[in-house]
Parts: sequence; structure tokens; C-alpha cells
Amino acid sequence: MTVDIEGVTLHLAHPDELPVRWVGQEELMRQLLAAWLVVNDQDLPMNPRLLGKPGVGKTTLAYAGARRLGRDVYILQSTLDTRPEDLLVTPVIEGAGQLRYVASPLVTAMIRGGVAILDEGNRMSEKSWASLAPLLDNRRYVESIVAGIKVKAHPNFRMVTTMNDDASTFELPEYIHSRLQPQILIDFPERDEEFQILKENLPFAEDRILNYVTDFLQQAHAADERYTVRDGINIGRFAIKLRSLATERSHENDALETAILQTLGEEALRHARRNRPSLS
Repeated sequence: MTVDIEGVTLHLAHPDELPVRWVGQEELMRQLLAAWLVVNDQDLPMNPRLLGKPGVGKTTLAYAGARRLGRDVYILQSTLDTRPEDLLVTPVIEGAGQLRYVASPLVTAMIRGGVAILDEGNRMSEKSWASLAPLLDNRRYVESIVAGIKVKAHPNFRMVTTMNDDASTFELPEYIHSRLQPQILIDFPERDEEFQILKENLPFAEDRILNYVTDFLQQAHAADERYTVRDGINIGRFAIKLRSLATERSHENDALETAILQTLGEEALRHARRNRPSLS
């Protein structure tokens, strides 16, 4: 699909389709949807940022929130090497020395009135963030130096940024920090919610396995470990696979501890129940 802006043809990105559903923690969903709400003709949507440890469901929340609005979702993964043109418009050389201008997922969302998820935004440098500054205030546009055009955001356009709470990130400049509000903190879920998340992602797992993994995660959370439900999903999935290829009864019964060891390392075993359920 293409659009013409100021005489320049832009090739648009395709929306992302993810098989995810937000489970529990409805208060977080309420806060996200409230940030995107427009309550008056003079009002503007906000640009929330979702902050939490890796694996707690920030992208899932953002995607599920966008789908509740019935909007297409466009995800742009931020890295240390993300350049302003990666965020906006990238020139691609075609045959006979001609240029083709390709809109990023973010710019595509702006044009089509979708929702842009800027994933792991605090891995991005200030230079890249600076190119988005006019989009994040009441101007709501971006300027592509490469294509020589200004792109205005559709009234239905919404944006959310996810940010990992870890040390391998940049500090946001203040003028960007103040534009990415509100901050919505995603913490570890309660036990019942964590069990339901595991069940949603591992519908083929027996409840005794899900309960074991949930108990492991809850003990790890209480000890302030950084293990997340994503780790739990990997543990449960690997344990089930190990059991399916077990050659001895002991292999079946050791599958959960082996899955924890191979997924998270030996130190994680201190949070594992020794009276593990039999998988036979």
C-alpha cells in the first residue's frame, strides 16, 4: 500500500498480528486506555510509557489495549543502533538508481490512524528521540529530512512506549521524559493472575504443572528475583517436552527441575519445590 504526501510516494508497513491476550491486572489496562482517551475537542491523547522488568507483559498490554480500541497495531523495535530515519522514512535503492521511500511502522500508524508501539524505547539514543519530539506534543507531526516531507498524525493515532527497568538503557532527556506521560508501572502479577497467564499461554499443560511453576515464580518474586512469567512459560513448555521424550521414570519426575536449571541456571533451583508433582 502506498500514499502520496507532498508529491512523495510512501510505501507503508503492514500491521502486526500477535496471538496474545491480556489476562488480569485490569487496572493497568484502565490506565492505558485512559491515557489514550480524548475527552474534549481541545484535548489530545497522551503518550504513555510502560515501565517494568523484561518479561512482565508490557508489549502484551500495549497490543491488547490497541486491539480493544479496534485499531491496527504497528510495532517498532528500538535498539542502540536505531537512527532517526529508521523511525521515520527509509530510502531504498531500486533499479535504475531510483529511490523508494519506505515508511516505518510508526509513520504508517500515524498515517492510517493506528496504534504505534515503540518497544524498549529507552535503548534508543537522544538523537533518535529528538526526531520524535514534535510528534509527542500538541504539534503531532514528524519531519523526514530524507524524504523532505512533513507527516501529520491522524486524529485516531495513538502511541505507547515500553521501557525495560534495567541497566542496559539510556537515560531519557528531560524534554522527552516530560512528553512520555503518564508512566504506568507493570509489576509481577498476583498468584491467581500469574496462574491464569500461564494457563492462557500453555493451554495444553496440566494444572499440577502450572501450579508448580506458579509457586516457583511466586517464591522467586518474594526473593526479589527478576524471573518473570515469560520464564515460567519457557520452563513449563520445556518440562512438557522433556517428559514427552523421557526414557525412564526418573526423567519424567525430574523434568521440571531440569527445565528450571536449563532455563534460568542452577541458582534458580533454590526457589523450586523439592516435592515436585509426578509427571507420569
